[in-house]
Amino acid sequence: MFYRENGQFKTSYRADQQILPIKQDRIALFVLLLSAFAVIPAIGNDYWLTNIMIPFLIFSLAAIGVNILVGYCGQISLGSGAFMAVGAYAAYNFYVRVEGMPLILALVLGGVCAMAFGILFGLPSLRVKGLYLAVATLAAQFFSDWMFLRIQWFTNYSTSGSVSVSNLQVFGFPIDSPLSKYLFCLTLLAVIALLAKNLVRGAVGREWMAIRDMDVAAAVIGIRPMYAKLTAFAVSSFIVGVSGALWAFIYLGAWEPAAFSVDQSFKLLFMVIIGGMGSIMGSFFGAAFIVLLPIFLTQFLPFASGLFGIEISTAGMSHAELMVFGGLIVWFLIVEPHGLAKLWAIGKQKLRLWPFPH
Repeated sequence: MFYRENGQFKTSYRADQQILPIKQDRIALFVLLLSAFAVIPAIGNDYWLTNIMIPFLIFSLAAIGVNILVGYCGQISLGSGAFMAVGAYAAYNFYVRVEGMPLILALVLGGVCAMAFGILFGLPSLRVKGLYLAVATLAAQFFSDWMFLRIQWFTNYSTSGSVSVSNLQVFGFPIDSPLSKYLFCLTLLAVIALLAKNLVRGAVGREWMAIRDMDVAAAVIGIRPMYAKLTAFAVSSFIVGVSGALWAFIYLGAWEPAAFSVDQSFKLLFMVIIGGMGSIMGSFFGAAFIVLLPIFLTQFLPFASGLFGIEISTAGMSHAELMVFGGLIVWFLIVEPHGLAKLWAIGKQKLRLWPFPH
């Protein structure tokens, strides 16, 4: 009853084409943003902000970037970790080598460098697709691992290969506490997510989806596959590069090339698949699933083993977490291959008709 759009008339094209045409959705979004910006900082402790909320926000941003390429344009990529690494190291070099470089500008420039790197390794998408494209993008991962490990200029000639940043500031405000880091990541995520949502709803986004559905038919109706695919790689790599810079600057503080291994690429791909491909909302669902499930298993498995009187070593517990985590991912993909976003859409559709039969 409460989720119906009866009586909500649209009197202009602008009102009909807005992101959230239903009033209840706009109210829910306002409450969500109010909770994120006001309630969570008021009740959240340093542990929750540092180990749960900040990784969730950064992974959500990275998942949005991967979803643009994989979900909206249909170009499979296994090089997301490489794009994160390029964004992180490029932002680091701009920040430490240019005197007085603002933090936000360094993050943007890191994203621009990741965008150029993504376009370079997106060129094979003009000739190959599917598994062959995935292998081609995987080459970017191995190339970046070698580049940042062997070329010491990128690490400012650090003998250990590890680099770090400190004294982060934005417009004179220090970014040193968990609360300030959380609010900074949340603000960037909200801005970029809004821009990405509008982009995929526009002409460029429709070109990406046409290429995803049938590239030959898209070319016949006048869509340029080269332009559509490379713009998808560019936008995706930029967003993933910014998220990589945030991961290094805000979450890690000090890092080495191993922080952006191929595991990150697979983790981001799992987020998109579990959350729902071709959905900005699904990126948030997938990031929440990947971040929160291991924490839940860490708390639940010792309790379950104690409940049934089974003694498991610490190493066995970590292995059990990985097995349960992988099994849940496989089970979920079998039960709902379209991701959590599809379940969300089904639930909203049922609410529109409730309590009447459907």
